[in-house]
Amino acid sequence: MQDTASPPTKAGRGPVVWTLLVTSLATFMAALDNLVVTTALPVIRDDLGGGLADLEWIVNGYTLPFACLLLLGAALGDRFGRRRVFGWGVLLFTLASAAAAVAGSTGALIAARAAQGAGAAVLLPLSLTLISAAVPPERRGTAFGIWGAVNGLAVASGPLVGGAITEHISWQWIFWLNVPIGLALLPLVRYRLAESRGANDRLDLVGTALASAGLFGVVLSIVRGHEHGWTSGPVLAGFILGGLLLIAFVRWEMHTDHPMLPMRFFRSRTFAAVNAASLLMYAGMFGSIFLLTQFFQLIQGYSPLDAGLRMLPWTAMPMLVAPIAGALTDRIGGRSIVASGLALMAAGIAWLALLADPGVDYTSQIPAFILCGIGMAMFFAPTGAMVMGAVPPTEQGIASGVNNALREVGGALGIALLASVFAARGGYASPQAFTDGLVPALWVAVAALLAATAAVLFVPTRARPAAPAAPPAAPRDRAPEAAPAGR
Repeated sequence: MQDTASPPTKAGRGPVVWTLLVTSLATFMAALDNLVVTTALPVIRDDLGGGLADLEWIVNGYTLPFACLLLLGAALGDRFGRRRVFGWGVLLFTLASAAAAVAGSTGALIAARAAQGAGAAVLLPLSLTLISAAVPPERRGTAFGIWGAVNGLAVASGPLVGGAITEHISWQWIFWLNVPIGLALLPLVRYRLAESRGANDRLDLVGTALASAGLFGVVLSIVRGHEHGWTSGPVLAGFILGGLLLIAFVRWEMHTDHPMLPMRFFRSRTFAAVNAASLLMYAGMFGSIFLLTQFFQLIQGYSPLDAGLRMLPWTAMPMLVAPIAGALTDRIGGRSIVASGLALMAAGIAWLALLADPGVDYTSQIPAFILCGIGMAMFFAPTGAMVMGAVPPTEQGIASGVNNALREVGGALGIALLASVFAARGGYASPQAFTDGLVPALWVAVAALLAATAAVLFVPTRARPAAPAAPPAAPRDRAPEAAPAGR
């Protein structure tokens, strides 16, 4: 099949700057909305009603379609044009944000959050492939470092932004804020981004259906596990059915001529290890932030804004550290940077677990938050470059979709798992009960981050990209050419 992807070019400074600006702003909105509601949850509960399960669904209602549709979003971009589909994603996300802002019930808010997640599933993977098409290979580490700084800042600053807006305006403006940004981005997407496509010009409908349905079953069971019990019939059925569909997806992809996700990607130790680490890191990070922002408000009595401000030592670090880590990735590679960052995050959360007490002084927690922020920045900056460098340039769209899908599955898993540990060992009955649940939940996050560190250490020092797909068979009347060797 003829390659229709845009090859690496010596891009001028202008197109590179515009590509970074547009993709970073769009994905900032998508990443911000992962956790922007966390500091607003108590206010939303008072306004719309609901219990702990409803609060989890306001967060996970976004994560569920986000995780399930990322592969589809990447595949649509490869088939119909990455710039065009990216624009569709911006439009959907903007309209869904307006719907969330006017929601009058918890159910309506969760439905709007689901539509936001579907739009974000298009934005995030295609942003990386648009950057890859615009930036020369020798500068991509720096470009991904900038992208990682923006997205790391968005994820971590969600509690601060949500708290400030909730306290000084209203929680609805958390979502109204996206509307003018999205409307401003639409013409920029059309006139400032270059179009590109992937090598596979056929949409794998069977693979898309199997992957989306399988991920839906698994992630739905993850987010319902705390509410209904991990061994309940519906939860076990979701895990089993989802797992079977994912097995069927793998078998289909191994035999179809035009796979949505080439299974040979996973022969790359870099690709496999970075994706495993991404899932585990997001599980530890999302679950910790979900509980810590509530600890500041419900136990220590801070307002939403004050709770967000107290996360600032964590949230400010990606903006300062990620560009430096990205530039270093171009020189020394990402393996040691990512592993060190994950270890720092584990140390920071362990520090918080040791300090946790209803009356703990905030200043004693600041060093731990700084460690978490530095570690998160060191993770975000190089992983984009590592994933992209592990696959051929023409298949980077789907590789990005896989990485981001696993991150979102990890986020849903982290919130569900840590909330389950929290509820089993403590609860909301008293400040001490909250702390009794918080401490073991944070240790679970530490374990996830240490496992992620170990996974990254399997990345080879000098990674090589996975081999591209074999060329079409030669006609019968000609001697077939030897396929290029690769591994």
